[in-house]
Amino acid sequence: MSETTNGLPARLQAIVEEFEWAEGREKLELLLDFSAQMPPLPEWLAERHDSMDQVHECMSPVFVHGELVDGRMQWYFDVPPESPTVRGYAALMAAGLNDATPDEVLQVPADFWQAMGLQEVVTYQRIRGISAILAHMKRLALEIEQTTA
Repeated sequence: MSETTNGLPARLQAIVEEFEWAEGREKLELLLDFSAQMPPLPEWLAERHDSMDQVHECMSPVFVHGELVDGRMQWYFDVPPESPTVRGYAALMAAGLNDATPDEVLQVPADFWQAMGLQEVVTYQRIRGISAILAHMKRLALEIEQTTA
């Protein structure tokens, strides 16, 4: 199990701290940096796009796929480039929770993003989408945990 702080796996905690240090517009720029770094879907998943979960609570089309590899979660997102803030959030969630165990994903507090100060730079509607993305990741982690138990 990887080290956790405040209920967050180490990778996600490091991202939260990076956002904590940023001020104002810098937070939005960090989201855009993550957006630009989102990798494309692997070919095997792009061919099975209809098997991905859609996060219907998001205004933008957000699709997520989670799988267990050697006891650790791997996350894949598909978010259009035309939605850079949501795409950035999805990319940072993948970066922060890749290689976490299902239990570690389930332990992430639903409001952990508040420490990042995202509410200062994105609308309430985007915050609802952000919360929905984590909720979907947790649901997938729980399903995987239950099927492997």
